[in-house]
Amino acid sequence: MSDIPAGTATRDPYRLGRTAGHGHHVFSATGHGEGGPASKFVTVAYGFWIFLLSDIIMFSAFFAAYAVLSNSAAGGPTGKELFELTRVAAQTALLLTSSFTGGLAMLATHRRSMAAAQFWLLVTGLLGAAFLFLEVQEFAAMVNEQAGPSRSAFLSAFFALVGCHGTHVGLGLLWLGTMMAQLWIKGFRPDILRRLHCFSLFWHALDIIWIAIFTLVYLLGASS
Repeated sequence: MSDIPAGTATRDPYRLGRTAGHGHHVFSATGHGEGGPASKFVTVAYGFWIFLLSDIIMFSAFFAAYAVLSNSAAGGPTGKELFELTRVAAQTALLLTSSFTGGLAMLATHRRSMAAAQFWLLVTGLLGAAFLFLEVQEFAAMVNEQAGPSRSAFLSAFFALVGCHGTHVGLGLLWLGTMMAQLWIKGFRPDILRRLHCFSLFWHALDIIWIAIFTLVYLLGASS
């Protein structure tokens, strides 16, 4: 007696494309949904998740280097002397809010509302630009105080980690501007929606990394 219950045979992926004698195909893949290959949206999202995981592994190396070197100030300024938590709290609020407005933009694309999608994407970009402006301002102030990346191993690790995140935000803003132009010109085509979905994943991943930086670098550094 077969272990496969009645009614489930047509869902058995191992029997796809097999014949039932006399050359008659019993099962055939449709190319969509259950029984066929995954859609392009799923495969693109899956590939982009692999890219994000590789990016997180890279940041893990930066975090590990910072953890090892965080006490190697070489007689120079420490995090407690340099970090302004008010500025960092404002940066955190800006980035988290931009992630929220990015989510609103994605909801607008699902409703096929061009005006709402463009508006929320623009707000997301402005919030991200404000975050980046504060970060550059912080770096400039530290360099003016003779606390640049060459001052100590601690500052080298700090600039490498936080600067790498800031570079990602800058590239994300360029990506966002490109997506706004493509959405405006080409509309809600499937390939545009796939790219917007990947951008949304990228932007949310930057939030997660920033929360780790805010906690492990700024909060712990200011309290030690």
